[in-house]
Amino acid sequence: MAAAREVFTELGFGATTVRDIIRRTNLASGTFYNYFDSKEDVFKALNDEIGDHLRGALRQVRAEAETVEEFLQRSFETYFGYYLENPEAYYLMRANPDIDAFASRITGEQEQAGLNEMRADIEKAIDSGSVPEIDVGYLTACLGGVAFSMLDELMQREPIDVAHATRFAVRLFMAGVTGLRDA
Repeated sequence: MAAAREVFTELGFGATTVRDIIRRTNLASGTFYNYFDSKEDVFKALNDEIGDHLRGALRQVRAEAETVEEFLQRSFETYFGYYLENPEAYYLMRANPDIDAFASRITGEQEQAGLNEMRADIEKAIDSGSVPEIDVGYLTACLGGVAFSMLDELMQREPIDVAHATRFAVRLFMAGVTGLRDA
């Protein structure tokens, strides 16, 4: 998996072959096929590994939030922090923008699952009173789009400052949520 991650990041999905992946390991080619049928399978496994871990972490922190500000803060901090701690996941994603899972639009299987889970978490937070009654669909789309776009800006900065990005995003959304309460 580590070898595949490196090769996909360096060459991109289209140019990568199974042979390229195998060359990065000490394994015989038959060993690769004991685990995967194709480069598509190993790429999907990498994507699932990233998505499953990140989505689990996000579900946990959102469930613990007691206020809308805490919901936002924990969500952004966890999302940005994941990629700071796992930059190889970010570079894999950005090196392969044409693959559905890592499209420049939020349309991949893992991304859609994440958005659906966030929507459900927002609905639970509204029911519990920690998030005010607002349009769940729009809020979900806005949170996903801002996080996805801000991640690129964050990862290009030196130093990478997750706390600053989180504060900015939370302040932006808190101003919006407050404005929506009054509308």
